[in-house]
Amino acid sequence: MSKKHTNAKEKIDRAKQYDIKEAVDLVKQLVHTKFDETVDLAINLGVDPKKSEQMVRGSVVLPHGLGKKIRVLVFVKGEKAMEAKAAGAEFVGAEDLVEKIQGGWLEFDKVVATPDLMGLVGKLGKVLGPRGLMPNPKSGTVTFDVAKAVKDITAGKADFRTEKAGVVHVSIGKVSFDGDKLIDNAKTVISSIEKAKPSSSKGKYMKKISISSTMGVGVPVNVSSIASA
Repeated sequence: MSKKHTNAKEKIDRAKQYDIKEAVDLVKQLVHTKFDETVDLAINLGVDPKKSEQMVRGSVVLPHGLGKKIRVLVFVKGEKAMEAKAAGAEFVGAEDLVEKIQGGWLEFDKVVATPDLMGLVGKLGKVLGPRGLMPNPKSGTVTFDVAKAVKDITAGKADFRTEKAGVVHVSIGKVSFDGDKLIDNAKTVISSIEKAKPSSSKGKYMKKISISSTMGVGVPVNVSSIASA
C-alpha cells in the first residue's frame, strides 16, 4: 500500500456515514494519480445471490454519462445492420465477428445482439460470459431495436448485477466530473436498484453504500442522503 493511499485512508472516519455530497468531495480531494479515475458505487444489498429469484440485475442510462467512449459491437444481419451503424456501433457483423473473437480479438466494451442471432453468439459464452460481455434481455442488449440499444450504451448506460456477498458495483462517472453530476448519476443508479428489489427480499434492502475512485479509498455513504440530495 502506497504512502499516499495510506494517508488518504487515515483521512476517512470509518465509523461515520458521510452525506453523499461530503463523500463525493472527499473522493475527489483524495485522488493521488495523474489519470482521470472512474468513480464507483459499491452497494451491499440485503439479498441472497445464491437464490436466483433474489438476483438483482439491470441497467440504467446515467443523466451525465460515464465520461468515456464505449465501443459497441453488434451481432446483426440485414437492414438492422445499417441501423446499428447509423446509431454509432463500432463493429457490426455475425459469423465474421464470431470467428474474429474466437481468434482472441476483444477490442470492444459492450455487446448487443438481435434475438435471432443468440444461437450464434452462444458459441462465445466461455469468452464473453466471464468478462460480463454476454448479451442479455434483462440488460436490454438482446433486442431487435438495436439502434436504441446502441444509443443508450454510448450515451452512458450502466449495467449492474449482484456479485458474491450481495454486493453491486456500478460506475457513475469520472473524478473530473462536477460533484453535482456525480450525485445525479448516483441518485439515478440507486433509484434503479431500488426498483429492482426482489419481492422475496426481506428486511433492510440497502444495507451499506460506499463510493470510491479507481485507485482510491472507499468512503461510507449515508443511504438516505442520496435520496434527499
